[in-house]
Amino acid sequence: MALQDKVMDISVKGMNLGHRFIRGITGGRVLSSVSGMPVVELRTIGRKSGQQRSCLLTAPIHDENRTVVIASKGGDDRHPDWYRNLVAEPNVEVVIEGTTRQMRARTASAAEKKELWPQVVAAYKSYASYQRRTDRDIPVVILEPRS
Repeated sequence: MALQDKVMDISVKGMNLGHRFIRGITGGRVLSSVSGMPVVELRTIGRKSGQQRSCLLTAPIHDENRTVVIASKGGDDRHPDWYRNLVAEPNVEVVIEGTTRQMRARTASAAEKKELWPQVVAAYKSYASYQRRTDRDIPVVILEPRS
């Protein structure tokens, strides 16, 4: 693994730990949203370990029927681990505003992404710059309630 990849991985994990720490000590009152987007906790099953994994993400689109998250990893050329985990096991848990929901994750189709992407970028302009940084097509992930 290249040094740049290691630095990116450490930065992403460090930011997630710091965010989690601040939310924990403030009872979720601080950093419950970032840039106007709600912060959600996504719980996946590790594709290699089989253990539950958790990360904090922003949701540029969120309503009672779906939550949309973006597998941007800051424009890195690699998919985030959480995305690779949910591709392997799409049944996930999402904690939104203190409520845990059982959801199923799927990558938006090209047509869905074309419709959603302007809304995503309107919520957080940096997503557009993340896409310009990489040749990887950044996945838009739709989380929907399990039946």
